[in-house]
Amino acid sequence: MSSLPHTPHPHKARTGLRRVWHATGYSLQGLRAGWTEKAFRTEIALSCVLLPLAWWVGGNWVEVALLVGVVVLVLITELLNSAVESAIDRVGPELHSLSKRAKDLGSAAVLLSLLLCSGVWAAALYQRFFIHG
Repeated sequence: MSSLPHTPHPHKARTGLRRVWHATGYSLQGLRAGWTEKAFRTEIALSCVLLPLAWWVGGNWVEVALLVGVVVLVLITELLNSAVESAIDRVGPELHSLSKRAKDLGSAAVLLSLLLCSGVWAAALYQRFFIHG
């Protein structure tokens, strides 16, 4: 263990609006980094169709919020999966069972979010066209 005094990361010393401003910038950098991922771009394209459609398919604000929420959940999960993959890739390019496990778990999370999104949208569309038609 090092005997050097612990010095906090300079970004942690910021407070108030300055911290919020910088945190927003880091978040936007994260979105730009996500944009380099093909899966994220595909999901963004799909969300550009589904998000406006949610206002037509949803019968009230709760239904609209649910339809929007599951789409946004897919985007969040994809970004987190990309973050896991980037962290694993930083460790090294060699094959390792724990690296594979981490990447597989991230991929499974994306799959589950896509299945949830598909199920909610299928149910909403079924209700819209076949029950309330």
